[in-house]
Amino acid sequence: MNSEKLLVGTGFGLISIIWGSTWLAIKIGLDSIPPFYAVAVRFTLAVVILSLIMVVRKERLPLDLNSLALYLTLAVLSFSFPFALVYWGEQYIASGLASILFAAYPFVVAVGSHFFLPDEQLNPYKILGITLGFLGVLIIFWVDINIGESSTSGMAAILVSTLMQGTSLVIVKRKSGNVTPLSLSLGGMLFGIVIMYSLAFLFEDFSRIRFDGKGLGSILYLGTFGTVVTFVVYYWLMKRVEAVYLSLVSLVTPVLAVVLGTLWLHETLSPRVFSGAVLVLLGILIANARDLIAVTRHQTNKYFSNNKSV
Repeated sequence: MNSEKLLVGTGFGLISIIWGSTWLAIKIGLDSIPPFYAVAVRFTLAVVILSLIMVVRKERLPLDLNSLALYLTLAVLSFSFPFALVYWGEQYIASGLASILFAAYPFVVAVGSHFFLPDEQLNPYKILGITLGFLGVLIIFWVDINIGESSTSGMAAILVSTLMQGTSLVIVKRKSGNVTPLSLSLGGMLFGIVIMYSLAFLFEDFSRIRFDGKGLGSILYLGTFGTVVTFVVYYWLMKRVEAVYLSLVSLVTPVLAVVLGTLWLHETLSPRVFSGAVLVLLGILIANARDLIAVTRHQTNKYFSNNKSV
């Protein structure tokens, strides 16, 4: 039990760190590859890697109707349009505002889980924790926000992406059954890249693609660590923790993105960032408080039971 909890904590930390760094990698790559093509090539590389892993593991991709329906759901709600909307939306609004809008993700998952996942009802700890985490993200990016100069369509794109991703997590949590994390990732991406290449061919100029150092470096990092590692771990975690707890990753990644961007650009972190980060971490702690209390109580009872005098 303790070893699995350690693995869950390690997995949560791993995807938080990697996804926190992907914002920088995406920004660097967009200088060389247009948004839709960038997503399509990123997922193509991930599909190749995932396919090789499954061959080595001698694992077959389930192709029954239920699994195919699940892959299509992932393709539409996770691996195509949401990514396209985020990339497109960030052309018109500040990255700080985009991060805050996407930090609404836990709220979407919390509501969806409450109504469609019987074992994952909302409780005061979750509500308070999510709210504090969201306020922390808001504080961190407060100076960068200027709603008046932002594009309504850009903000709407991020919000729609957030809604789609949150809905996807709830559906997959409910319907995935025994489908492995590898299969979920590969199946969803296979359908997703068809959609993304179609969008790219329709709306983007192929001649703008430059596979230079920036473009290749971005694709290699995003396709391997930012996609293969993160999504396999993400779906592994999904089968072991409540969807709301998993969605809290979206509160951690903006904080890490700010820190990594600051280190990369040699900027100075303001006290506001530290204050916001404390609120985010406090929110995550409170959201998990009920489980932490239960574990502490169990360990305490076990200790006294093993050490009581005879």
